[in-house]
Amino acid sequence: MSQAADPHASDFRHDWSVAEIRAIHDLPLLDLVYRAAGVHRAYNDPSDVQRASLLSIKTGACPEDCGYCSQSAHHKGTGLPRQRLMPVETVLAEAAAAKANGATRFCMGAAWRSPRDGAEFDSVLDMVRGVRGLGMEACVTLGMLTASQAERLAEAGLTAYNHNLDTGPDYYDKIVSTRTYADRLDTLERVREAGIGVCCGGIIGLGEGVGDRVAMLHVLANHAPHPESVPINALAAVPGTPLGDTAMPVDPFDMVRMCATARIVMPKARVRLSAGRKSLSREAQALCFLAGANSIFYGERLLTTANNEEDFDAALLQDLGMRVAEPVLAAAE
Repeated sequence: MSQAADPHASDFRHDWSVAEIRAIHDLPLLDLVYRAAGVHRAYNDPSDVQRASLLSIKTGACPEDCGYCSQSAHHKGTGLPRQRLMPVETVLAEAAAAKANGATRFCMGAAWRSPRDGAEFDSVLDMVRGVRGLGMEACVTLGMLTASQAERLAEAGLTAYNHNLDTGPDYYDKIVSTRTYADRLDTLERVREAGIGVCCGGIIGLGEGVGDRVAMLHVLANHAPHPESVPINALAAVPGTPLGDTAMPVDPFDMVRMCATARIVMPKARVRLSAGRKSLSREAQALCFLAGANSIFYGERLLTTANNEEDFDAALLQDLGMRVAEPVLAAAE
């Protein structure tokens, strides 16, 4: 939904200061969760948790050097096999299976710096059309986009484009050197100009400080409109990557703080409890939901890292009395 079409849009702020967001983030935890829960209930149905499925449609050999990523060609010790772009029919079969298992959003990731125009990009467009034809939301993450590529994805019916900021602008070059923060922001602008929803969040546990986490939320919260979707990831350390042996486990309460702060400063975004969720207890996940998280990735893998089993998630949502979102209309509707 565009900001102009949202009856609550005039309530949203896009002029947050870093100090304001830091003060929210640093509240006593239970006070923070209480405040976030109030915002969540004012703008969203607190029983609604969307299940999304994520598939790696092209794996490995990425020319970027992201320090956390097993798919980077720079990190030779991960042992991850390279996989070329999957056939369209295989991807759509996976999407149909995900829908049958309760997912309403199908996300497709390709390990590219940026897609090249041609047969492979045309195949991705066919995947998007096929997923939308199943009555599901379609999201892709393909790296940096040109304006014309964003427009073609919009024409194919793409619901959202994922392009995470990873961390705050001052810490970014400690994690990635092959593209800049401005490159990330430029792609987000092209996506928004094409009329595609923005899915953009980050990762905690990269060695950053609290200030870097707050700075990332500051960038996102001051976008107008806010991103429709904000993934909050905890680093899943992969041996063979620069962060594989040095990363410290993320405190579950840090995930709660990030979900709660994101909810307060971006009241209607889908706050997606994403990578690293497997390390969280049921109780920690429940606290994240109370604090405003309202989407999870469903299925046993997130691109190349492990995720919770589907039966575990189904039982958790049932025990919490959470309602699973109904499928959305296809793009042609």
